[in-house]
Amino acid sequence: MDGKRERTLAAPAALLAAARSRDVAAVAACYAEDAIAISPMFGEAHGRDAIAATWQTLFSTFVDVTVNVADTMVDENRVAVFAALSTVDKYGWFGRPATGGTITYRLVLIFTVADGQIVRDERLYDSAGLIERLEKTRLDKELRTAGEVQRALVPRTARSGRFCEWMGDSVPSRAIGGDFFEFVELPSGAVGMVLGDVSGKGPAAALLAALVQGMFAVEAATGGSPAELLSRLNTRLVLRHLESRFVTLVYVILCPDGRLVYANGGHNPPMLLSNGSVRRLDAGGIVLGALERATFAESTVTLQRGDTLVMFTDGVTEARSPSGEEYGDDRLAAMLCGHGSQPSAALLDRVFADVRAFTHDAEPADDVTVTVARYR
Repeated sequence: MDGKRERTLAAPAALLAAARSRDVAAVAACYAEDAIAISPMFGEAHGRDAIAATWQTLFSTFVDVTVNVADTMVDENRVAVFAALSTVDKYGWFGRPATGGTITYRLVLIFTVADGQIVRDERLYDSAGLIERLEKTRLDKELRTAGEVQRALVPRTARSGRFCEWMGDSVPSRAIGGDFFEFVELPSGAVGMVLGDVSGKGPAAALLAALVQGMFAVEAATGGSPAELLSRLNTRLVLRHLESRFVTLVYVILCPDGRLVYANGGHNPPMLLSNGSVRRLDAGGIVLGALERATFAESTVTLQRGDTLVMFTDGVTEARSPSGEEYGDDRLAAMLCGHGSQPSAALLDRVFADVRAFTHDAEPADDVTVTVARYR
């Protein structure tokens, strides 16, 4: 019995060895002259030459293919080979555009052997799984591109004016996120700073964040107080009927004389670091996009030389430790008090480092965004 099994296995084993070495002539020699091969990719191929041509197409299309055999079963003169194939998707599969990513899928090769040669070769692919992987790889590529575009929209470069310096950074929980911030130099000579957070995560949140960021740029250029700007943004969002989508947002205007005017639409209160203590700027209103006739409170504080304003999203304060404890406002305030004398860039880095240490470098569950502005 073992001898018969080995003889039946010989032709498929020789075929796989020839395929690994990409030797078309050796592959063809494994088939009978009138053999038949059936596969989802090539349909039916009749005859040794036609089958060899399908292998030649595979070799020329997939220059870096690897096949790992997981199991082999023999039943009389039939052999079933269970394997996984990996290759780089350079040319596209099943009519889909090439993704450039590595694709791995399962396949079963069923061979019928007669007189030491393969007379029938049937290839069964995990087509549904393969298509799913192709689609996921394509989406991952598109999300990476979208992430690059989003990062280009966010002004990460530190900027400095004659009376203040400002900077920010954002770490999305996915490839793209729903947080955004922007700094604008206003015609009055003041500096406007906005930080917002769109409900939800992923592509939908990122698209809405880009929309609101663009709206803000337009509205800020037309002037007006922070409360007026939030009201105009709210009206624009309500008219777009975004259903359950809403935006939290805080907008501040810092004037050369130290006056800081701010309005808050449902966002985390910014923290003002002054003389070693932290004050929460907690005047606010409801989220943007929920009510058509919403009004927003506005408040003014006066900054002294060296005072620092820190704005942040809930991805900071709601970050969790491995035990489930939240980072929280109090922990952030204490950290700012302890490091407030550092340069602005170092303080910004310190916030992110402290959150990472608290979460033990776990992947963020929400987008983490922080801006720092220091009055000089």
